[in-house]
Amino acid sequence: MKLNFIFLLLIFLVAGIAAAQTPANDNIETEHDPVILQKLEQWKDLKFGLLMHWGTYSQWGIVESWSICSEDEDWCRRKIKNYTDYCREYTKLKTSFNPKKFNPEVWALAAKYAGMKYVIFTTKHHDGFCMFDTKQTDYSITDAACPFHSNPRADVTKEIFNAFRAQGFWTGAYFSKPDWHCNDYWAEDWATPTRNVNYSIKKYPERWKKYCDFTYNQILELMSRYGKVDILWLDGGWVDPKNGQDVNMPAIAAMARRYQPDLLIVDRTVTGKYENYRTPEQEIPDKLLDYPWETCMTMATSWSYVPGDIYKPTNKIIHNLVDIVCKGGNYLLNIGPSPEGEWADTAYLRLREIGDWMQVNGEAIYNSRPVKPFKSGKICFTSLADGTIYLIYLAEPGDVRMPATIAVKGFQPSGGASIGLLGKKGILKWEKDADNGFFIEIPKAFQVGPPCRHAWTFRIQMNSRN
Repeated sequence: MKLNFIFLLLIFLVAGIAAAQTPANDNIETEHDPVILQKLEQWKDLKFGLLMHWGTYSQWGIVESWSICSEDEDWCRRKIKNYTDYCREYTKLKTSFNPKKFNPEVWALAAKYAGMKYVIFTTKHHDGFCMFDTKQTDYSITDAACPFHSNPRADVTKEIFNAFRAQGFWTGAYFSKPDWHCNDYWAEDWATPTRNVNYSIKKYPERWKKYCDFTYNQILELMSRYGKVDILWLDGGWVDPKNGQDVNMPAIAAMARRYQPDLLIVDRTVTGKYENYRTPEQEIPDKLLDYPWETCMTMATSWSYVPGDIYKPTNKIIHNLVDIVCKGGNYLLNIGPSPEGEWADTAYLRLREIGDWMQVNGEAIYNSRPVKPFKSGKICFTSLADGTIYLIYLAEPGDVRMPATIAVKGFQPSGGASIGLLGKKGILKWEKDADNGFFIEIPKAFQVGPPCRHAWTFRIQMNSRN
């Protein structure tokens, strides 16, 4: 009984601290459906996912979609100066896209070994090119003008979802709400100076209605023809009623959940009922948040494929994962496939090394929740519902030997607690200090032969007699 009381007390402390750090906005409508809330708790248990940006743009090794946008941003730069000529050549990439080496089963096995539990795939990015068999447009990988259309695996979304489901993954469909190829979003009648719709919706409501129907019907295809889908991951947050661009999310959500009753919907950056969790991009929050969240981040430097791209070191990726999980988030790590349908060798190497670490330390990651003090120096804290607490020590990239003593600040176990090192047998000696902390003694054999690289995890179990 005392064990359960201690764990409940920790949970209440976490909730109180989170609420104090991020004030709630009572004006924002939130989700109350118990089915969706339960699915969200299950999603929190997964912790680690895979995101893939893939499209015709991979042939040029450029940033996805953005080079056809006329905004004066670094990510909109073009090699061809004339904008009209550039857009014409970009659209023609459909006629040469032929990823003959596409083999999603290999991807799924590599991601599974790394410990990933869900996959989000770009069914359509802002450029409007569809990586699924849509009937709403001919700008797709299955259209006769695309050389890959005759391949038996041409519907790559279907193939990816099937391959990953076979390995036990949740599946998620990334879908861009803005479609820069659709004549009812970027109309040919006018110039396209920004990412937004290029005509007055108030002046041309019929045209906007056609675009809303187009969007609805494409999402209907994804929800009704691709098996079990767990997450609808919507991008392009400027398509928002607050910006006058209302695609009728209530109707889309109701339709989607007729086919996928427990579907999580992530209407990114549009806070409210249809953003079941939030997705900070390329950054890790510096504190605990009072809402579900997921950091989406590139494994290399680009979301999309770039030849010779620089990949983050394994040590950095693992430390990111631990940092995110100890603050209550999930880590969605992106890999961009090549135009041939392959991952870089470095991506496979990173996944294998992450998996080697997960084999030893995964119990401190999955199904865990934050516990105070969350993070202290090089140590991150996680906990399980049974009261087990984990301390994950973030080793420096060159550390091959554990220190003789590890000092923990801001946390102190009860007197009868036992402490072990994941990947090693035996109970470690430890001693309280006078400043609400304690020291863990590391035997010489463990110091010179640590159980893994990058980070070491200590399991604390309270004695039930206390």
